[in-house]
Amino acid sequence: MQRRILCFGDSNTWGYNAEDESRFEKGVRWTSLLQEALGEEYDIIEEGLSGRTASCDDPLFEGLNGYSYIYPCIMSHRPLDLIIITLGTNDAKERFGLTPLNIAMGIIRLAGRVKNTMTGRDGKDPEILIVAPAPIGPLYKEKNAFHSMGRESDLKTKEMIPFLHTMAKEAGYHFISAGNHLSMGEVDHMHLDAEGHKKMAELLERKIHEIFQVRG
Repeated sequence: MQRRILCFGDSNTWGYNAEDESRFEKGVRWTSLLQEALGEEYDIIEEGLSGRTASCDDPLFEGLNGYSYIYPCIMSHRPLDLIIITLGTNDAKERFGLTPLNIAMGIIRLAGRVKNTMTGRDGKDPEILIVAPAPIGPLYKEKNAFHSMGRESDLKTKEMIPFLHTMAKEAGYHFISAGNHLSMGEVDHMHLDAEGHKKMAELLERKIHEIFQVRG
């Protein structure tokens, strides 16, 4: 029986290449590297969308609120053994006006949408792993990314991590902070480069083995 893992995230799950605004190919994206590493016993499902937020309706672009989409998403992909949620970067945009605490609250609220859906095996719920993205680097202010993100996005993505860690622990979710293991790429300081994708795949491979070894 394959273990099915849904990767629900934003452009860094989709595989955005800041060098030329294309999509990294399979073999570069962390989702595909994770599939290679885990092998045929696992089925990695890519559900990344550039600009996706955990809880905000974007006034400029349609369909980016992850909270609105996660329920039909998990229903269409069930049964699921694990859902990896990697969001929060876009919620730090100045136009949304969220505090670091607010951003963490939105991610936890989204994760709670999975509870009691019976989208796991045998009518149970899937495991949930919340990944705090690596913080936006301060030098994003010198890049075009600043025009989209606005002020203090680097601070918000850094300061929301301890809030998110505490809330995830209280809710019983698995948690890792990607910024302890990797950084955003230097092209725009808010997207992973090829090396970042490689490190993310390695980090998640270890965590997934830990989750299923502990839970059985």
